[in-house]
Amino acid sequence: MKQIVVIGGGPAGYPAALKAAGLGAQVTLVEKNKLGGVCLNCGCIPSKSFLDAAHRFQTALSVVDLCRPEAATVADNLANLCDFQKIKNRQQAATQKLKQGIAFLLKKAQVHVVEAEASFIDEHTLALRTAQGTQNLSFDGVIIATGSEAFYPAPFDILRGQIYDNTNFFDMPALPTRLAIVGGGVIGCEMAHAMRGLGVEVHLIEMQPRLLPQEQPGVSRVINQTFVKQGIHIYTGVRTEAVRKTETGFEITLSDGRTLQVQTILAAIGRRVDLASLHVERLGLEWDAKGLRVNPATLQVKDSIYAAGDVTGQWQLAHAATRQGEVAASNLCGVPARYHNERVPRVIYTTPEVASVGFSPSQAQVQGIEVTVHKSFFLANGRAVAQDQTEGYVEWVSDTSSGKLLGATVVGPQAAELIHIAAVALAGEMTVAQLREVIFAHPTFSESVIEALNR
Repeated sequence: MKQIVVIGGGPAGYPAALKAAGLGAQVTLVEKNKLGGVCLNCGCIPSKSFLDAAHRFQTALSVVDLCRPEAATVADNLANLCDFQKIKNRQQAATQKLKQGIAFLLKKAQVHVVEAEASFIDEHTLALRTAQGTQNLSFDGVIIATGSEAFYPAPFDILRGQIYDNTNFFDMPALPTRLAIVGGGVIGCEMAHAMRGLGVEVHLIEMQPRLLPQEQPGVSRVINQTFVKQGIHIYTGVRTEAVRKTETGFEITLSDGRTLQVQTILAAIGRRVDLASLHVERLGLEWDAKGLRVNPATLQVKDSIYAAGDVTGQWQLAHAATRQGEVAASNLCGVPARYHNERVPRVIYTTPEVASVGFSPSQAQVQGIEVTVHKSFFLANGRAVAQDQTEGYVEWVSDTSSGKLLGATVVGPQAAELIHIAAVALAGEMTVAQLREVIFAHPTFSESVIEALNR
């Protein structure tokens, strides 16, 4: 029986362990912190719980538009009744329930879970450091799934422990009155939206010329307009030159000379890989802040060494990590499998939601493909109009010569769900003509997916 070790119990590691066990291997899962990793404990799940709380408050407040005038007084009172501790308790209960589910699955699969910090001795031996001491563990194959950590560039590096990142943001004892979020990427925008929905004054700082710089310009415009309507203060194209601790919080000096007075700061500047304690150099491996050099399809690093998740330098997304873990485990166990990074859907859980998969028009053109862009707007969608959710659009990209679908972007209601229509179409290598044959129910938001292809 093959002896496999998985290092890291996050969204890459525990699925890899379950897959390898299902293929007949004897698996040891080593995790130095908490099962579920960043995603479950301080990322995906906690943030979505907070976002849902914010959405519920905003939905309750919006009901005033359908009520008699005296309801405005009720709305004013409701806005001041947010109980942050109850919101945290709800989030923690969800996290605990899911964590127990992972532990149950691992136990059922007979995966041996060890709480320890691992480091390589050689290509077939690990040193495991626990509270009781150090012991060696031999293996036939290993999957490195140790994730990444929050990045603190200057001038924030000297404030580590005094300000928040996504690993401790949900441990705040109370909602701040004024919050600065540094970084207008996915985490920054989601938390700006959530905190503003809970009544916090939010200042969002992004050094690039626009929010969500890795998304298409049209996406950034919609989110920017929405955030302005919500009352979020946006600063783009500026850097943070200095941060000073004050009696009431922090003073931030921007590169254009403006200063901000805030109670606390969330650093959402990105994440990086740190494999120093793992000592992969003893295996002849090199790494940098993006991770290890891996085969992007098989996830092999070297011989019987594989990697999955953030350490692969590909999409830093939980569902991408899960698929990578499964592919790595399959290949390590002798069952060929391939990972397709270009088919990974990406979702931003703001309001409106943003989701995309595959190529954007510019990415396809870089590949030398002549493309046709198909677009529809939720402003013309029956259900969107009926429910006052008309912000956003659906955009498809297809190969002009063959009609093959290459990618899609959805900005609007239920984008996180609608994008999987596109994901399935790309996996099935469908053409525009083939997807047009599919009948969508009316009235639904998903009709916009097909309406775009009629244009």
